[in-house]
Amino acid sequence: MKLAPAFLLAVLLGFPLSGWAQVGGQRGFPFLQLPGNARLAALGGVNVSAPGHHVNMVTSNPALLNEAMDRQLSLSYVGYLADIKQSNMAYAFNTSRYGRWAASLNYLNYGDFVQRDHTGMEEGSFSVNDYTLGISHSRQAEAFTVGATAKVAVSSMAGEKAVGILADVGGAFQHPEHDLSIGMAFKNIGYQVRSFTGADRQAMPFDVQLGASYKPEHMPVRLSLTAHHLYKFDVVYLDPNTSGRLDANGNEVEEEKKVGDQIARHFVVGTEFIFSKNFQVRAGYNHLRRKELRLDSNAGGAGFSVGAMLRVRAFELNYGSAFFHPSGGTHYITLSTDTGTFLKRKSKD
Repeated sequence: MKLAPAFLLAVLLGFPLSGWAQVGGQRGFPFLQLPGNARLAALGGVNVSAPGHHVNMVTSNPALLNEAMDRQLSLSYVGYLADIKQSNMAYAFNTSRYGRWAASLNYLNYGDFVQRDHTGMEEGSFSVNDYTLGISHSRQAEAFTVGATAKVAVSSMAGEKAVGILADVGGAFQHPEHDLSIGMAFKNIGYQVRSFTGADRQAMPFDVQLGASYKPEHMPVRLSLTAHHLYKFDVVYLDPNTSGRLDANGNEVEEEKKVGDQIARHFVVGTEFIFSKNFQVRAGYNHLRRKELRLDSNAGGAGFSVGAMLRVRAFELNYGSAFFHPSGGTHYITLSTDTGTFLKRKSKD
């Protein structure tokens, strides 16, 4: 199998990368870690094992690219806070000679900003945006699938650009008798080939993720458990600004890292309630997100996510809402269709 050496190479690369990779604030292109579609967002934002025909899940793990995704076209839209908008497009196709492929495009627009000189005088405006173009390929051998994605990431700000060349490599196992799937992905292996003028090159947002999805035979529920940041055990950030706080007795409060919390921050739980092939309800919980985005006095719904799927004829509508902050959630809309089925119905009409 041609991709097997690439998968092994990614495993070997992962160990040296783990020596300098950081969890947050130290890496370039952080937008690569954002969920780009409604299903992924509803399942907690991290999932490398959920099976199905959702072609946009290939951006989570290229080994999820399968026969059911052939000719699937997916369009996603996300409206974040402060007029930040994200769009995503993915399409899968199969060739008799070169095998199965998928192409994806992800775009974020942060809006327009006022540009001023060193004296504070207004000189106009400038825009800030990020985008990624990826091409994925997978190979299947019985119950095992390996896949890889090559992608180019670009951050643009006021005419300046930073460019990165990256790759995702993954593997997946589908149990031949039970509805059990296991996936593993090495995300964002790469290098920043061009940085902003005057800035140093930044490390890429590398990650190692491992997960499993299981649907009991007589239950309309699929459960997913995904571990992330496997290259580093301690992903807890203690805010230095919280030092000096006093409790009710006037004693200084000192934050401590607890082993149980350190372990829990590595896991994301997702659930899909499968009422029929045309209707599903989803929910997820991301403990790291909840701990990092909660307020001192109120956590609200931070870390939780919900969603649903409705299929009507050739179209499938997915909705997801992820709560990043106690003030409210972010809404994801994904519309997908089998282009082959759609064109056939169109010709009949």
